[in-house]
Amino acid sequence: MQNTKLMLSSLTLVGLFALAGCSFPGVYKVDIQQGNVVTQDMIDQLRPGMTRSQVRFIMGNPLITDTFHASRWDYLYSIQPGGSQRQQERVSLVFNANDQLAGLAGDFKPGVSRDEAILGTGQPAGQIPHRTEAQDDAIEPGSLLEQIQREVDAAEPVPVPTPTPIETN
Repeated sequence: MQNTKLMLSSLTLVGLFALAGCSFPGVYKVDIQQGNVVTQDMIDQLRPGMTRSQVRFIMGNPLITDTFHASRWDYLYSIQPGGSQRQQERVSLVFNANDQLAGLAGDFKPGVSRDEAILGTGQPAGQIPHRTEAQDDAIEPGSLLEQIQREVDAAEPVPVPTPTPIETN
């Protein structure tokens, strides 16, 4: 009788310790990430008039392509840091009838990246840097950019060879 009481109490104690280990604060919990990782820098690269392939190159494949809204791509990203509250970000890109980027909506806005806002470089957060066409077109003579532009302008198109069809009789 004494042995069974001792055994029962020790098993109960071991069971309580095992259950306490399941929610012990020192236990590492894995971060759960889902969806497309979208950064402010990716949004800043988008320009109105870009084609779908250019947008796909920058942003990656959209998480949701709706058959009822073929002109809209949705990018969703959620992260739940180990045991914390889930955070979610969403961006929707809209294309016009010519399959060119017409606009975006969601949690990101074009402007200064979050990294630059935190570090204090560039424009204040929320302000879009103003550039003129003269700044975009100005290439310094002798620069690497000018050399690359000359090489691109001098490139000749090469015809793609087509294989001769195989005749079967």
